Amino acid sequence: MKKIAIAADHAGFEYKEIIKKHLEGKYEVKDFGTFSQDSVDYPDFVHPAATSVENGENEFGILICGSGQGVSITANKHQKIRCALCWMPELAELARQHKNANMVAMPARFIAKEVALEIREKFLDTDFEGGRHENRVGKISC
Repeated sequence: MKKIAIAADHAGFEYKEIIKKHLEGKYEVKDFGTFSQDSVDYPDFVHPAATSVENGENEFGILICGSGQGVSITANKHQKIRCALCWMPELAELARQHKNANMVAMPARFIAKEVALEIREKFLDTDFEGGRHENRVGKISC
């Protein structure tokens, strides 16, 4: 069973809870917070989630904030993280196929809940193609 880290700020809290319900039973889910809609600082939740993916404790991560930008930028500060900001399922699929993304960021204020669920599904159900993409992905980290 794949292990999934999930985290959000206050703007992404509702989407996090919906996605988490759809993950349970199919995946082992570690919720890094936040746990309410009270205003918080997203790095406080993203760094622990990204660290858990970086060190292999979780295989993939799902991050949600208002725009998706803050959580994505924060996660990508981690050396072994490739977090893709996705607002449509096709981007999540390509992020996995071509970039071997291990985290996905979603913008709760700009996508419907149904789209967030589709992004989650494409991201977790798509494999990395390797091949010509392997060399490119290998050049991402400094």
